[in-house]
Amino acid sequence: MRKKYWVFSLISASAIILDQATKWLATRCIPLNESVAVVHFVNMVHVRNPGAAFGIMSQNSGAFQWTLLVLISVAALLIVLWLVARSDAIDGYILTAYAFFFAGAAGNLIDRLRYGEVVDFIDVYAGKYHWPAFNVADAVLCIGAGLLLLHSLRGGMRAPEQ
Repeated sequence: MRKKYWVFSLISASAIILDQATKWLATRCIPLNESVAVVHFVNMVHVRNPGAAFGIMSQNSGAFQWTLLVLISVAALLIVLWLVARSDAIDGYILTAYAFFFAGAAGNLIDRLRYGEVVDFIDVYAGKYHWPAFNVADAVLCIGAGLLLLHSLRGGMRAPEQ
């Protein structure tokens, strides 16, 4: 197996394990819909989200939404695998971003298949404003997007000079 596959697999597996382990701890240590203060702007909570990342579509639920979100997750996983496979020379930022996208989609897909919804446990707030609760999978998706943005801002997406 080529080095990029080992690196991709290691990063993805590590992020998925971290995601699932932290969700397991949250479900075992915090009762559903309860909150534990950590520091002045972060609580650990145990909530369930039938929607997408950061509570998007969480007010609606049902078989259609569940099926749609599962299919979107599977499609995202397949697209990321295709992107990794088709790239002969891949930048470290891009490979890490792809691994984080894969891990984020996989982590939340695992929850959706196990529980019918996603476990969220990180509550960040400022005063009375609370960001929607999220989890490690959501965080690595955002970090992956940030890596792609940083890479493109640094000129990594330019066509090679001839």
